[in-house]
Amino acid sequence: MPPANDGLPFPQRYFAILAVSLGTVVAVIDSAIATVALPTLARELNVEPSAAVLVVTVYQLILVMTLLPFSALGHRIGLRRLYQYGQLAFAIASVLFFFAKSLPFLLVVRAIQALGAAAALSVSSALIRSIYPSQQLGRGLGINSIVVSSSAALAPTLGGLILSLASWPWVFAAAAPVALLSLVVSKYALPEPPTSDEPYDVLAAVLCALTFGLVIAGMESGLRGDSPVVSMAIVGAGAIIGFVFVRRELESKAPILPVDLLATRVMSLSVLGGLTAFIASTGLMLSLPFWLQMEFGYTPGEVGAVISPWPLAMMVVAPVAGILSDRVPAGLLGGFGMAVATIALLLIAYLPADATHFDVAWRMALSGAGFGFFLAPNARLIVGSAPLERAASAGGLVSTTRLTGQTLGATLVATLLAMNLESGRTPALVAAGLALVAGLCSIARLTPTPRKPRAEDTPDI
Repeated sequence: MPPANDGLPFPQRYFAILAVSLGTVVAVIDSAIATVALPTLARELNVEPSAAVLVVTVYQLILVMTLLPFSALGHRIGLRRLYQYGQLAFAIASVLFFFAKSLPFLLVVRAIQALGAAAALSVSSALIRSIYPSQQLGRGLGINSIVVSSSAALAPTLGGLILSLASWPWVFAAAAPVALLSLVVSKYALPEPPTSDEPYDVLAAVLCALTFGLVIAGMESGLRGDSPVVSMAIVGAGAIIGFVFVRRELESKAPILPVDLLATRVMSLSVLGGLTAFIASTGLMLSLPFWLQMEFGYTPGEVGAVISPWPLAMMVVAPVAGILSDRVPAGLLGGFGMAVATIALLLIAYLPADATHFDVAWRMALSGAGFGFFLAPNARLIVGSAPLERAASAGGLVSTTRLTGQTLGATLVATLLAMNLESGRTPALVAAGLALVAGLCSIARLTPTPRKPRAEDTPDI
């Protein structure tokens, strides 16, 4: 087998790409598909709709809490092995949904399913790095971004179709055959980087999970109207644990939170830029339907039609940007993309009062294209800048940044809702400001493309 940084030979490379893509489809679709089933689930389990929402919240929370601990575990037991464990756990949990007769049991099964998805997602970027030659890493991450965006766009439609033909457990179990197929293909196609004999830091993994879990749970509690004092106490506890966790990680030779990577200028700017970009995009996409319906009188169907050019533009642009990032500095591509996105978001904020569907649609397409030019090269720079033996940590950082940004974006919208600012220009202006910050971060890191791995970075396989 060739060195990992030289990629896999054909046709093994194609099967490996298929395996990782199928695993990504499983995790992304199951994250978004549950929303459609919530009213049916609440009715059949005889619970309040607000309680049924926990099915979505638990999945997202487990993902954010465990991605980094799992990425560190992948270095110890092997990337392929952890990926396969994740797909197997996901498939088993999918079958258990048919035995769910109460919400508590359903939440436990959902948590197991999320653990499986997190195990696979935590090492997917590192596996992509070992599948593609180093000079084609951007192309691989661009293709993966297409899989993510198209799966997210397909999930609601697929969920509605399943509910029209079958009972609600099938919504959660629909991806199980895809997980099993990915498991079979990965066994023969995915490379197996060497394992590590270093002991796994269980305490650090627990501290990491508690930090993200308590902070996000406290924020969610506050947004649901619970006691502000209790919510602040939960967030404060998470912050204190996070402080202890980071101090401890600074002394670790193989930290779960890659503080050594974040200490570099390129990595810290890339993570900060990615975080602000995801907050901006999520905040706008969640707030825009309120504005378009309340201010412009659009129907829900019209809102869906004029918003759809955003993900469609990203699907077209992201692979192109990924390929270009193998040749053009990611800082330049990202700066250009965020400049385009900032202008588009300002144009959205100042839509004319008599805006037509086309006026909204082309602005959404322009903004989606701008984000597409930023996100794929940004992920390529994060993964490609890390030493080969830390690729899983860097990949876990990419996924954690995306999920944290999406969570904070939802929190931003909830805050604007509480301030009655969701239906004006404010969300688009805030998103434009965040996009500008992401663009400045991209330009500030403007350097040549990541160095090629040195001989000592390449393990013997």
